[in-house]
Amino acid sequence: METSQLDTSAAEREQRYQDAVRNTAPGTPLRVALDMILAGHLGALICVGDTENVLAAGDDGFKLDVSFTANRLFELCKMDGAVVVDRDLTKILRANYHLNPDPSLPTSETGTRHRTAARMSLLTKAMVVSVSSRRSVVNVYVDGKGFQIKSVSDLLTTVNQLTVAMQNTRSQLDRSLLRLTSLELDNVVTLGDLTNIFYLFEVLLSAGGELNGCIVQLGREGKIAQMQRDEYLAGVDEAYTLMIRDYAADSSEEAAREVRRNLHDTVNTQLRSAKTVAKILGFTDDRGEDSIMTPLGLRTLSRVPVVREGMADKIVDEYGSLQEVLEAVDDDPSRLGKIGVKNPDVLANSLHRMWGKGE
Repeated sequence: METSQLDTSAAEREQRYQDAVRNTAPGTPLRVALDMILAGHLGALICVGDTENVLAAGDDGFKLDVSFTANRLFELCKMDGAVVVDRDLTKILRANYHLNPDPSLPTSETGTRHRTAARMSLLTKAMVVSVSSRRSVVNVYVDGKGFQIKSVSDLLTTVNQLTVAMQNTRSQLDRSLLRLTSLELDNVVTLGDLTNIFYLFEVLLSAGGELNGCIVQLGREGKIAQMQRDEYLAGVDEAYTLMIRDYAADSSEEAAREVRRNLHDTVNTQLRSAKTVAKILGFTDDRGEDSIMTPLGLRTLSRVPVVREGMADKIVDEYGSLQEVLEAVDDDPSRLGKIGVKNPDVLANSLHRMWGKGE
Protein backbone atom coordinates (compact mmCIF):
# COMPACT_ATOMS: atom_id res chain seq x y z
CA MET A 1 0.00 0.00 0.00
CA GLU A 2 2.81 2.39 0.93
CA THR A 3 4.59 1.68 -2.38
CA SER A 4 1.41 2.38 -4.32
CA GLN A 5 0.94 5.69 -2.52
CA LEU A 6 4.54 6.66 -3.25
CA ASP A 7 4.10 5.79 -6.92
CA THR A 8 0.90 7.87 -7.07
CA SER A 9 2.65 10.81 -5.41
CA ALA A 10 5.54 10.57 -7.88
CA ALA A 11 3.07 10.42 -10.77
CA GLU A 12 1.26 13.49 -9.45
CA ARG A 13 4.52 15.40 -9.14
CA GLU A 14 5.51 14.47 -12.68
CA GLN A 15 2.07 15.56 -13.94
CA ARG A 16 2.41 18.93 -12.21
CA TYR A 17 5.85 19.35 -13.73
CA GLN A 18 4.57 18.54 -17.23
CA ASP A 19 1.63 20.92 -16.74
CA ALA A 20 4.09 23.65 -15.77
CA VAL A 21 6.11 23.09 -18.95
CA ARG A 22 2.96 23.25 -21.10
CA ASN A 23 1.55 26.31 -19.32
CA THR A 24 4.75 28.27 -19.99
CA ALA A 25 5.20 27.14 -23.61
CA PRO A 26 5.29 29.78 -26.39
CA GLY A 27 1.84 30.95 -27.40
CA THR A 28 0.19 30.35 -24.02
CA PRO A 29 -1.26 33.40 -22.20
CA LEU A 30 1.16 32.97 -19.31
CA ARG A 31 4.17 32.82 -21.66
CA VAL A 32 2.95 35.96 -23.45
CA ALA A 33 2.85 37.74 -20.08
CA LEU A 34 6.32 36.44 -19.15
CA ASP A 35 7.75 37.68 -22.45
CA MET A 36 6.22 41.10 -21.78
CA ILE A 37 7.72 41.13 -18.27
CA LEU A 38 11.16 40.31 -19.66
CA ALA A 39 10.83 42.94 -22.37
CA GLY A 40 9.87 45.48 -19.71
CA HIS A 41 12.97 44.56 -17.64
CA LEU A 42 10.80 43.73 -14.65
CA GLY A 43 11.14 41.20 -11.89
CA ALA A 44 8.18 39.03 -10.89
CA LEU A 45 6.98 36.29 -8.58
CA ILE A 46 3.86 34.42 -9.72
CA CYS A 47 2.10 31.56 -7.91
CA VAL A 48 -0.29 29.43 -9.95
CA GLY A 49 -2.63 26.93 -8.27
CA ASP A 50 -3.06 25.54 -4.72
CA THR A 51 -4.25 29.03 -3.82
CA GLU A 52 -5.50 28.13 -0.33
CA ASN A 53 -2.04 27.04 0.84
CA VAL A 54 -0.32 29.83 -1.07
CA LEU A 55 -2.47 32.47 0.61
CA ALA A 56 -1.84 30.85 4.00
CA ALA A 57 1.88 31.39 3.51
CA GLY A 58 1.64 35.18 3.03
CA ASP A 59 -0.20 38.36 3.94
CA ASP A 60 -1.07 41.92 2.91
CA GLY A 61 -1.30 42.77 -0.76
CA PHE A 62 -4.41 43.58 -2.76
CA LYS A 63 -7.35 41.23 -2.94
CA LEU A 64 -8.56 40.82 -6.51
CA ASP A 65 -10.97 38.60 -8.37
CA VAL A 66 -10.46 39.55 -12.00
CA SER A 67 -10.16 37.55 -15.19
CA PHE A 68 -6.65 36.51 -16.13
CA THR A 69 -5.11 38.20 -19.15
CA ALA A 70 -1.49 38.57 -20.15
CA ASN A 71 -1.74 42.36 -20.05
CA ARG A 72 -3.24 42.40 -16.54
CA LEU A 73 -0.57 40.09 -15.20
CA PHE A 74 2.13 42.25 -16.79
CA GLU A 75 0.75 45.43 -15.24
CA LEU A 76 0.35 43.85 -11.78
CA CYS A 77 3.95 42.62 -11.86
CA LYS A 78 5.09 46.24 -11.88
CA MET A 79 4.35 46.20 -8.13
CA ASP A 80 6.46 44.45 -5.51
CA GLY A 81 5.38 41.17 -4.02
CA ALA A 82 3.78 38.16 -5.67
CA VAL A 83 0.79 37.73 -7.94
CA VAL A 84 -1.48 34.79 -7.07
CA VAL A 85 -3.38 33.11 -9.90
CA ASP A 86 -5.81 30.19 -9.79
CA ARG A 87 -4.85 26.76 -11.09
CA ASP A 88 -6.71 27.08 -14.40
CA LEU A 89 -5.18 30.48 -15.17
CA THR A 90 -8.60 32.10 -15.37
CA LYS A 91 -8.54 34.40 -12.32
CA ILE A 92 -6.00 36.72 -10.70
CA LEU A 93 -6.68 36.57 -6.95
CA ARG A 94 -3.95 38.66 -5.30
CA ALA A 95 -1.35 41.24 -6.26
CA ASN A 96 1.55 42.74 -4.30
CA TYR A 97 1.20 39.74 -1.98
CA HIS A 98 4.01 39.22 0.53
CA LEU A 99 5.04 35.57 0.79
CA ASN A 100 6.74 34.21 3.90
CA PRO A 101 7.66 30.55 3.33
CA ASP A 102 9.52 28.64 6.03
CA PRO A 103 13.17 29.77 5.72
CA SER A 104 14.35 26.33 6.87
CA LEU A 105 13.07 24.71 3.67
CA PRO A 106 16.12 23.60 1.65
CA THR A 107 17.06 25.37 -1.56
CA SER A 108 20.24 25.86 -3.57
CA GLU A 109 19.01 29.12 -5.09
CA THR A 110 20.89 32.32 -4.27
CA GLY A 111 18.64 35.24 -5.28
CA THR A 112 15.92 36.30 -2.83
CA ARG A 113 13.12 35.97 -5.37
CA HIS A 114 14.31 32.55 -6.60
CA ARG A 115 14.77 31.28 -3.03
CA THR A 116 11.22 32.32 -2.18
CA ALA A 117 9.88 30.67 -5.34
CA ALA A 118 11.71 27.40 -4.67
CA ARG A 119 10.52 27.28 -1.05
CA MET A 120 6.93 28.09 -1.99
CA SER A 121 6.97 25.20 -4.47
CA LEU A 122 8.16 22.90 -1.67
CA LEU A 123 5.60 24.23 0.80
CA THR A 124 2.65 24.03 -1.62
CA LYS A 125 1.57 22.25 -4.81
CA ALA A 126 1.64 25.51 -6.73
CA MET A 127 3.66 26.23 -9.83
CA VAL A 128 5.82 29.20 -8.90
CA VAL A 129 7.43 31.41 -11.54
CA SER A 130 10.33 33.72 -10.74
CA VAL A 131 11.55 36.37 -13.16
CA SER A 132 14.92 38.00 -12.59
CA SER A 133 15.06 41.54 -13.96
CA ARG A 134 18.83 41.73 -13.56
CA ARG A 135 19.63 38.53 -15.46
CA SER A 136 16.51 38.45 -17.68
CA VAL A 137 15.93 34.83 -16.65
CA VAL A 138 12.65 33.02 -15.96
CA ASN A 139 12.70 30.01 -13.65
CA VAL A 140 9.70 27.77 -12.99
CA TYR A 141 9.48 25.67 -9.81
CA VAL A 142 7.37 22.63 -9.00
CA ASP A 143 7.96 20.62 -5.81
CA GLY A 144 11.30 22.37 -5.42
CA LYS A 145 12.40 21.25 -8.87
CA GLY A 146 13.14 24.16 -11.17
CA PHE A 147 13.75 24.65 -14.86
CA GLN A 148 14.74 27.71 -16.82
CA ILE A 149 12.52 28.82 -19.66
CA LYS A 150 14.48 28.96 -22.91
CA SER A 151 13.81 31.28 -25.80
CA VAL A 152 12.22 29.89 -28.95
CA SER A 153 15.43 30.51 -30.90
CA ASP A 154 17.51 28.55 -28.36
CA LEU A 155 15.03 25.68 -28.39
CA LEU A 156 14.95 25.57 -32.19
CA THR A 157 18.75 25.41 -32.30
CA THR A 158 18.66 22.39 -30.00
CA VAL A 159 15.83 20.86 -32.03
CA ASN A 160 17.84 21.20 -35.26
CA GLN A 161 20.85 19.52 -33.67
CA LEU A 162 18.74 16.66 -32.33
CA THR A 163 16.85 16.07 -35.59
CA VAL A 164 20.13 15.87 -37.54
CA ALA A 165 21.47 13.41 -34.97
CA MET A 166 18.30 11.33 -35.17
CA GLN A 167 18.33 11.31 -38.97
CA ASN A 168 21.94 10.11 -39.08
CA THR A 169 21.41 7.51 -36.36
CA ARG A 170 18.24 6.18 -37.98
CA SER A 171 20.10 5.73 -41.27
CA GLN A 172 22.88 3.81 -39.51
CA LEU A 173 20.33 1.72 -37.63
CA ASP A 174 18.38 0.81 -40.77
CA ARG A 175 21.56 -0.27 -42.54
CA SER A 176 22.68 -2.27 -39.51
CA LEU A 177 19.32 -4.04 -39.18
CA LEU A 178 19.34 -4.90 -42.88
CA ARG A 179 22.81 -6.39 -42.47
CA LEU A 180 21.66 -8.20 -39.32
CA THR A 181 18.88 -9.92 -41.25
CA SER A 182 21.45 -11.29 -43.72
CA LEU A 183 23.68 -12.44 -40.87
CA GLU A 184 20.72 -14.11 -39.16
CA LEU A 185 19.74 -16.03 -42.27
CA ASP A 186 23.35 -17.24 -42.57
CA ASN A 187 23.48 -17.94 -38.81
CA VAL A 188 26.67 -15.91 -38.28
CA VAL A 189 25.47 -13.15 -35.91
CA THR A 190 28.02 -12.25 -33.24
CA LEU A 191 27.56 -10.62 -29.86
CA GLY A 192 29.56 -7.67 -31.19
CA ASP A 193 26.98 -7.16 -33.97
CA LEU A 194 24.19 -7.04 -31.39
CA THR A 195 26.10 -4.68 -29.10
CA ASN A 196 26.56 -2.13 -31.89
CA ILE A 197 22.88 -2.24 -32.84
CA PHE A 198 21.62 -1.98 -29.26
CA TYR A 199 23.83 1.09 -28.89
CA LEU A 200 22.25 2.68 -31.98
CA PHE A 201 18.77 1.96 -30.64
CA GLU A 202 19.62 3.68 -27.37
CA VAL A 203 21.22 6.70 -29.07
CA LEU A 204 18.13 7.15 -31.26
CA LEU A 205 15.63 6.75 -28.42
CA SER A 206 17.60 9.01 -26.08
CA ALA A 207 17.75 11.73 -28.74
CA GLY A 208 14.02 11.24 -29.28
CA GLY A 209 13.39 11.75 -25.57
CA GLU A 210 15.43 14.95 -25.52
CA LEU A 211 13.66 16.18 -28.64
CA ASN A 212 10.27 15.46 -27.07
CA GLY A 213 11.23 17.64 -24.10
CA CYS A 214 12.03 20.51 -26.48
CA ILE A 215 8.77 19.96 -28.36
CA VAL A 216 6.73 20.26 -25.16
CA GLN A 217 8.55 23.48 -24.29
CA LEU A 218 7.92 24.85 -27.80
CA GLY A 219 4.17 24.37 -27.56
CA ARG A 220 2.44 25.16 -30.85
CA GLU A 221 5.82 26.03 -32.37
CA GLY A 222 6.90 22.39 -32.11
CA LYS A 223 4.49 20.76 -34.59
CA ILE A 224 7.04 20.21 -37.37
CA ALA A 225 9.62 18.89 -34.93
CA GLN A 226 7.02 16.44 -33.61
CA MET A 227 6.34 15.18 -37.12
CA GLN A 228 10.07 14.69 -37.72
CA ARG A 229 10.47 12.86 -34.42
CA ASP A 230 7.59 10.53 -35.21
CA GLU A 231 9.11 9.77 -38.61
CA TYR A 232 12.54 8.90 -37.22
CA LEU A 233 11.05 6.69 -34.49
CA ALA A 234 8.52 4.90 -36.70
CA GLY A 235 8.68 1.16 -36.05
CA VAL A 236 11.70 1.49 -33.76
CA ASP A 237 9.96 0.48 -30.55
CA GLU A 238 8.64 -2.79 -31.98
CA ALA A 239 11.92 -3.65 -33.76
CA TYR A 240 13.92 -3.04 -30.57
CA THR A 241 11.70 -5.26 -28.43
CA LEU A 242 11.61 -8.06 -31.00
CA MET A 243 15.39 -7.98 -31.37
CA ILE A 244 15.83 -8.27 -27.62
CA ARG A 245 13.39 -11.19 -27.49
CA ASP A 246 15.33 -12.84 -30.33
CA TYR A 247 18.56 -12.91 -28.36
CA ALA A 248 17.76 -12.67 -24.63
CA ALA A 249 18.04 -15.74 -22.42
CA ASP A 250 14.36 -15.18 -21.56
CA SER A 251 12.32 -14.31 -24.68
CA SER A 252 9.15 -13.21 -22.88
CA GLU A 253 7.79 -9.71 -23.40
CA GLU A 254 8.07 -8.97 -19.69
CA ALA A 255 11.74 -9.93 -19.67
CA ALA A 256 12.32 -7.82 -22.81
CA ARG A 257 10.91 -4.77 -21.04
CA GLU A 258 13.31 -5.34 -18.15
CA VAL A 259 16.24 -5.73 -20.55
CA ARG A 260 15.27 -2.46 -22.26
CA ARG A 261 15.18 -0.67 -18.93
CA ASN A 262 18.60 -2.02 -18.02
CA LEU A 263 20.08 -1.09 -21.41
CA HIS A 264 18.64 2.41 -21.11
CA ASP A 265 20.09 2.85 -17.61
CA THR A 266 23.56 1.65 -18.67
CA VAL A 267 26.18 4.36 -19.25
CA ASN A 268 27.45 4.76 -22.81
CA THR A 269 30.90 3.31 -22.20
CA GLN A 270 29.43 0.14 -20.70
CA LEU A 271 26.73 -0.08 -23.35
CA ARG A 272 29.49 -0.54 -25.93
CA SER A 273 30.84 -3.53 -23.97
CA ALA A 274 29.81 -6.92 -25.39
CA LYS A 275 30.26 -8.56 -21.99
CA THR A 276 27.96 -6.02 -20.35
CA VAL A 277 25.30 -6.53 -23.02
CA ALA A 278 25.55 -10.33 -22.65
CA LYS A 279 24.99 -9.98 -18.91
CA ILE A 280 21.98 -7.70 -19.43
CA LEU A 281 20.56 -10.23 -21.91
CA GLY A 282 20.67 -12.79 -19.11
CA PHE A 283 23.71 -14.88 -20.03
CA THR A 284 26.03 -15.92 -17.21
CA ASP A 285 28.71 -17.63 -19.28
CA ASP A 286 31.82 -15.82 -20.52
CA ARG A 287 30.87 -14.44 -23.94
CA GLY A 288 33.01 -12.16 -26.05
CA GLU A 289 32.41 -10.03 -29.13
CA ASP A 290 32.98 -12.97 -31.49
CA SER A 291 30.54 -15.31 -29.75
CA ILE A 292 27.89 -16.58 -32.16
CA MET A 293 24.33 -15.69 -31.15
CA THR A 294 21.42 -17.72 -32.56
CA PRO A 295 18.21 -15.72 -33.13
CA LEU A 296 14.68 -16.95 -32.55
CA GLY A 297 13.64 -15.10 -35.70
CA LEU A 298 10.78 -13.00 -34.32
CA ARG A 299 12.00 -9.74 -35.87
CA THR A 300 12.79 -11.25 -39.26
CA LEU A 301 9.55 -13.23 -39.47
CA SER A 302 7.51 -10.17 -38.44
CA ARG A 303 8.89 -8.32 -41.48
CA VAL A 304 7.17 -10.77 -43.83
CA PRO A 305 3.75 -9.32 -44.84
CA VAL A 306 1.87 -12.65 -44.67
CA VAL A 307 2.94 -13.21 -41.05
CA ARG A 308 0.07 -11.59 -39.20
CA GLU A 309 0.30 -10.31 -35.63
CA GLY A 310 1.10 -13.07 -33.14
CA MET A 311 1.97 -15.62 -35.84
CA ALA A 312 5.74 -15.10 -35.50
CA ASP A 313 5.51 -16.26 -31.90
CA LYS A 314 3.59 -19.38 -32.92
CA ILE A 315 6.13 -20.22 -35.63
CA VAL A 316 9.05 -19.77 -33.22
CA ASP A 317 7.29 -21.79 -30.51
CA GLU A 318 6.86 -24.61 -33.02
CA TYR A 319 10.38 -24.64 -34.51
CA GLY A 320 12.57 -23.03 -31.85
CA SER A 321 14.78 -20.79 -33.99
CA LEU A 322 15.04 -19.03 -37.34
CA GLN A 323 17.39 -21.73 -38.63
CA GLU A 324 14.87 -24.44 -37.84
CA VAL A 325 12.20 -22.46 -39.68
CA LEU A 326 14.45 -22.12 -42.73
CA GLU A 327 15.08 -25.86 -42.73
CA ALA A 328 11.34 -26.51 -42.49
CA VAL A 329 10.70 -24.13 -45.40
CA ASP A 330 13.30 -25.94 -47.51
CA ASP A 331 11.93 -29.34 -46.56
CA ASP A 332 8.17 -28.82 -46.80
CA PRO A 333 6.61 -25.33 -46.70
CA SER A 334 3.13 -26.82 -46.28
CA ARG A 335 4.07 -27.78 -42.72
CA LEU A 336 3.77 -24.07 -41.83
CA GLY A 337 0.11 -24.24 -42.79
CA LYS A 338 -0.54 -26.72 -40.00
CA ILE A 339 0.24 -24.09 -37.37
CA GLY A 340 -1.95 -21.41 -38.95
CA VAL A 341 0.18 -19.75 -41.62
CA LYS A 342 -2.37 -18.98 -44.32
CA ASN A 343 0.11 -18.59 -47.18
CA PRO A 344 3.05 -20.88 -46.38
CA ASP A 345 4.37 -20.79 -49.96
CA VAL A 346 4.44 -16.98 -49.92
CA LEU A 347 6.27 -17.03 -46.58
CA ALA A 348 8.75 -19.55 -47.95
CA ASN A 349 9.39 -17.45 -51.07
CA SER A 350 9.82 -14.30 -48.97
CA LEU A 351 12.39 -15.95 -46.72
CA HIS A 352 14.22 -17.36 -49.74
CA ARG A 353 14.40 -13.91 -51.34
CA MET A 354 15.66 -12.40 -48.10
CA TRP A 355 18.24 -15.18 -47.96
CA GLY A 356 19.24 -14.57 -51.55
CA LYS A 357 18.00 -17.95 -52.71
CA GLY A 358 14.92 -16.77 -54.56
CA GLU A 359 14.49 -17.52 -58.22
